[in-house]
Amino acid sequence: MLEINFEQTEKVIVSFIKDSIYKNNFKKGVVGVSGGLDSAVTLYLVQKALESKNTFALLMPYKLSSKDSTEHAKLICEKLKVKYKIIEISESVDAYFNKCPTDSKTLVGNKCARERMSILYDFSSRERALVVGTSNKSELLIGYSTLYGDSAAAMLPIGDLYKTEIFAFASYLKIPKCIIDKKPSADLWKNQTDEGEIGITYKELDEILYNLVDLRKRDIEIEKKGYSQKNINKIKNMIINSQYKRTMPSIAKLQNRTIGIDFRYPRDWNK
Repeated sequence: MLEINFEQTEKVIVSFIKDSIYKNNFKKGVVGVSGGLDSAVTLYLVQKALESKNTFALLMPYKLSSKDSTEHAKLICEKLKVKYKIIEISESVDAYFNKCPTDSKTLVGNKCARERMSILYDFSSRERALVVGTSNKSELLIGYSTLYGDSAAAMLPIGDLYKTEIFAFASYLKIPKCIIDKKPSADLWKNQTDEGEIGITYKELDEILYNLVDLRKRDIEIEKKGYSQKNINKIKNMIINSQYKRTMPSIAKLQNRTIGIDFRYPRDWNK
């Protein structure tokens, strides 16, 4: 298992949240709380940084969501004394698919993720609160997220923590055991699990990612640690094929062809 200094990690992330909020002239943060581990840890850290009065949570279940998810989300909100609101997204999501039917679970899951982010940004304006994302490093590196859905946020406090690190960190933070012990799931459909959808355990995924990305190890060196070339290639392909999710939209840079001034650097802004 990857190891981190829990006390130092908490201190750094709490400071990061405060800085991200205050430097943008905000006082509050809003978090989408699913009942899963990542959002529970994120909510804890936001509450630690901003206090309960400046932390707002949204619980946005779909009709296929597990009932336990909503109960666990309420549990962590109430434990932290954070104000929360439950907004069912089934009606709005189903209204869309009634007009544009699909048999794809992935399309429905993506729509749910984007519907939730739409609501989060609506409440960002209502509450004057920045949206705090809950994505972890494992998900970000392999693109296990919905573009402009769960990947959209003003900040990603746990974005440099691997999933296996978050499990250990959650125990240190005293996140309720029922949340830590359940199988990680985006809760997109019945019995859906992250590891089942990714096709590899988080333990193996994180250790291969750590060796590939952080340590810059060659494939042959990682193989010697007991990992198959097949899984190494699988993970490398996921990283490569999801690069577009980790970059801002590209812009075609143009120049004023008459006077040769680069529009990126106007010289008269302060006149």
